[in-house]
Amino acid sequence: MTLLAERIAAAFRAACVAELQALKPGNVHVYADGHRMTVDQFVRSAEAAAAPLCASSVRVGQRIYDAVEATVAAVGVNTNLGIILLCAPLAAAAETWPDDLRLAVRTILDALDTADADLAFRAIVRAAPAGLGQVAHNDVFAPAKVTLRLAMADAAERDRIARQYVTGYADIFEGGLPRLAAATARGWAAPWAVLSVYLGFLSAFPDSHVVRKYSLAAAENVRSAATKFHAALNASRDPAHLGDELAAWDAELKARGINPGTTADLTVATLFVRELATILPSARNSG
Repeated sequence: MTLLAERIAAAFRAACVAELQALKPGNVHVYADGHRMTVDQFVRSAEAAAAPLCASSVRVGQRIYDAVEATVAAVGVNTNLGIILLCAPLAAAAETWPDDLRLAVRTILDALDTADADLAFRAIVRAAPAGLGQVAHNDVFAPAKVTLRLAMADAAERDRIARQYVTGYADIFEGGLPRLAAATARGWAAPWAVLSVYLGFLSAFPDSHVVRKYSLAAAENVRSAATKFHAALNASRDPAHLGDELAAWDAELKARGINPGTTADLTVATLFVRELATILPSARNSG
């Protein structure tokens, strides 16, 4: 790997580890495993995926496929498909050493082709995420007929990760990063700032993974609870006092098998962009 690729890979690993430090209800974190997955599996997944995801001069589709293959080889389960799908274009954009990361991401997304789509489809099938079904158009079980961005556009209304490919990562640059900056400015410890990002996403829209696996009604119930917790967090001088309530909600969600995985993936992507800001040449890359 080049020195820049190594730094991008380090930023990716740091983002994955930082996300695990926050008590994110329904997800795996250092305070509680869940959904038959462990913190160690997520750490090993990040280590395995980092190099192929951030490989120099490699197209986005190949990054996605190789990172999924490396993860499956390392842990044997799908721990990070959404993270990989979100972070591959970001890593490719960062490799261009841009002054404006968001503009660079848009350029990368515009250049995606059918080969990228075909490799991403194969990676998704290989990871076999929960709730994956078949659709009438641009189904991942069939050879790709359109570019990856067009395929994602077809799925954007039902999948928040796909939506980022269409909007130029609007949820990250216009939602996640400002929330992270605001929480950090309040002097909160990093895990609480990460939780603010997570609850902000979870209260803003129904989690795609919960919708896909259960129902829109179930996702809306989670969103309603997240809205109350997010408001309490923002009103708090010391967020630590919410720890017991958050832990109780975490246990409840896990007992019901509810995992807001898309929200966690968006949180990792936000942290990845923040980490990239430390290695890119201009503060403008934060959007």
